[in-house]
This record gives sequence, C-alpha cells and structure tokens, in this order.
Amino acid sequence: MLLTAVWVTLKLATITTIILMLLAIPMAWGLANMQSRLRPVLEALVGLPMVLPPTVLGFYLLLFFSPNHAVGQAWLSLTGTTLAFSFTGLVVASVLCSMPFVVQPLQRAFEQLDKGLLEAAAMMGAGRMDRFFNVVLPCTRRAMILAACMGFAHTIGEFGVVLMIGGNIPGETQVLSIALFDAVESQQFTEAHQIAAGLLVFAMMLLITLYSLDRKPVAQLPLKSNPGRS
Repeated sequence: MLLTAVWVTLKLATITTIILMLLAIPMAWGLANMQSRLRPVLEALVGLPMVLPPTVLGFYLLLFFSPNHAVGQAWLSLTGTTLAFSFTGLVVASVLCSMPFVVQPLQRAFEQLDKGLLEAAAMMGAGRMDRFFNVVLPCTRRAMILAACMGFAHTIGEFGVVLMIGGNIPGETQVLSIALFDAVESQQFTEAHQIAAGLLVFAMMLLITLYSLDRKPVAQLPLKSNPGRS
C-alpha cells in the first residue's frame, strides 16, 4: 500500500507540475509586463493560496465540484464521473493550490530580465515569439527549474486540499501526506516513521539542490582580446 501511495503522489506531482509550467509561464510573463491598475488584484488572486487556509480552498472547490453545481454537473454529464473524490479533481485542486509557488518565481525573473537583450534581438529582426523562446526562456532557465521544483515539492507536501477534495481512497487519491496521517491515526508508527523520514530526506535533498543551483555562478561570455593593444 505504501508503494501505491508513492506512485499516486509522484503521478500527481508530475502531472500538476507539467500543467503548472504550461499555465504559469504565460501568466507570469503577462503579469511582469502588465501596466494596469488591475495588476495588484490579479497578483493577489494568484497568490491567494499562499495565505488562505488550504481547507478553505478545498471547501469551495468541493462545492464547485459537486454535481449540484454547474461545474460539477457539466463534468458529470461529459464523463459520467464526479470531480470530487477523484484523481482528476485532485489534479485541478493541486494546480490551483500550487500556482503561486510557480508563478511568482517566474514573474520575478521576467521582471529582472535585462530588457536591452530583447531590444537588441528586436533590432536584429527577431519577432515577439522568437525573442521569447530564444532570449527570455534561456535567460531565465534557472527560475524555470526553481519554479518547477517548488511546484513539484509543494504538491507532494500538500495535505489540506488533498484531503478535502480527494479523501483517502487507496490507489486513487491516497498520497503520501494522507498515508502518513492515516498511519498515525491507526497507530502504525513504523510505517509513519518510514513515510515521514522519506519526505524529510526528499525535502532536504531538494532544498540543497536548489540552493546549490542558486549559488552557481552565471557563465560569462569570453571577451575577445583587441589585437591593437599589447
């Protein structure tokens, strides 16, 4: 059962991270370049899960996912299954809950990007999409890695939203954080120690990797010597 929880956890974190990166990159770029009074409001909406108790977010998502609500009813009509207490619902909830941990590092990196590089690329005839994919993304790849790791790690460690939306269905919605709670509740402390120790080691290794990456010096372009000078 523990291996099953590991598999569900890794699958959830991987799918969530992929979706987050696809959504967060354009969101972060839009926020970084937005010149509107609505920007603080949008930033607050994106960052809301960082300060909102996860059970509050889980409660409202549970209402939205219910067949009595338009969203849940439409999903039930299309698929014949409910979003609540399903792996799909867990993915949706995890994406919303981990969104600020991915968007904010990317937004900060985009804001700190040297705009002169984009101007130089534009003068050389590069289009908007060309500049984004060949200048912006390569220059912010560290932030991309950081954002992906943060989203992945936060999804693995999330408990409140997962419990509210997914419940505790082995092989379907039981992730490691729920399995740990279940083991403690049933006084299976040996299994609880194994899960807790594994999560602790994972978190420590991830943080060491991220801090090492952050301290790694940026590669500098070699300067060509001037043959006219000795």
